[in-house]
Amino acid sequence: MDIYLAKTQGFCAGVSFAVDIVEHALAKYGAPLYVYHEIVHNTYVVDGFRAKGVIFVEDLNDVPVGTRVIFSAHGVPPSVIETAKRRELKYVDATCPLVTKVHNEAVKFSQHRYETVLIGHRGHQELIGTSGYVNPELLHVVENEDEIDDLKIDPAKEVSYITQTTLSVDDTTAMIEKLKKKFPRLLAPPRSDLCYATQNRQDAVKELAGFCDIIIICGSPNSSNSNRLRETGEKYGTPSYIIDRVQEFDMKLLQGKNKVGISSGASVPRIIVDELIEQIQKAYPNSFVHQFENPEKNIVFALPKV
Repeated sequence: MDIYLAKTQGFCAGVSFAVDIVEHALAKYGAPLYVYHEIVHNTYVVDGFRAKGVIFVEDLNDVPVGTRVIFSAHGVPPSVIETAKRRELKYVDATCPLVTKVHNEAVKFSQHRYETVLIGHRGHQELIGTSGYVNPELLHVVENEDEIDDLKIDPAKEVSYITQTTLSVDDTTAMIEKLKKKFPRLLAPPRSDLCYATQNRQDAVKELAGFCDIIIICGSPNSSNSNRLRETGEKYGTPSYIIDRVQEFDMKLLQGKNKVGISSGASVPRIIVDELIEQIQKAYPNSFVHQFENPEKNIVFALPKV
């Protein structure tokens, strides 16, 4: 058995940024420490923090007045920040800087009174947060190409668009092309809103799909970017599976296979991948692991004061 690891493994810089903020806060202030929403969408990470005394809440009213809270990597709308101030909470914003970039674009487009199309998944925390930075009178959320057909905006107007950072690169590109045809004066963000980690991981899975018999994605069920990786593998013709924990993988799926590709979502710790490799090597003692240089190894975000 040949095991091929995608070029990108372990946390992306945005996830490291958020996780490190929680670690620093725990070291400085101790438990209990409150975090608004799961800090990142990964079961292993969230369970590990719970064991250290982190309390994850879905409502800021569950955070005692005057105590400390950290906002998750996915970002929050301005209304949440106002609630935190009203409750005199000491908050630290762990929003990924690339998501903050999208928030800033949203504000600028609304200041110019542009109708703004937000491409993303309804109900996802990142989309909810970004929506809050767009004037509600100008906001149009679309999840797929069919919903673009339903947009009731004058085609002669200047229309802007922004996107969730963790979408399918191929699907989003197709939707943007459709928007361009519908709105000739379409205004794009200065740079793509799809983050580098999303792009790199999907590109790496496409490479694996070119020669692997099967692809295993390590990632939690509620992780948008992990689910997009599984979909990418399938789209490019290779049976692909997503697992949250190593114990979930059915080793029978490797029967008759010679080349297995392994990738992981941007919020997945490397230990999950290493455990999967170990499990495969136990079943196939002569298997060989092929690794490649990670293009993200030097990308880091400076931490705020905690």
